[in-house]
Amino acid sequence: MCGGCVGTEYPERGTTCLEGGSFLLNFVGCAQCGRRDLVLLSNRAAGLHGGEEIVTYDHLCRHCHHLIARHEYTFSVVDDYQEYTMLCLLCGRAEDSISILPDDPRQMTPLF
Repeated sequence: MCGGCVGTEYPERGTTCLEGGSFLLNFVGCAQCGRRDLVLLSNRAAGLHGGEEIVTYDHLCRHCHHLIARHEYTFSVVDDYQEYTMLCLLCGRAEDSISILPDDPRQMTPLF
């Protein structure tokens, strides 16, 4: 992975967890060939590990195939919530949790 290709290493992305794609605003250009273009996704792997779905892939320079970053996305169901995480030098780090119930108990306001 290459810190010279990105503006900010592991930027904080809040709840934006990407299962595919690239955060191109953080890509400043390839440190190896110097070009700034779209990023290739390669070596995509998806599977279940202990009840958790894990998707990994590599971000590569479109021209010289230099490895920019490795991307990891996870999804799991914990209690009554869908849990998402993302960790990538280029795309950043993020976490999200969404209730699988019709009304999210964390969003409910007390009546009294």
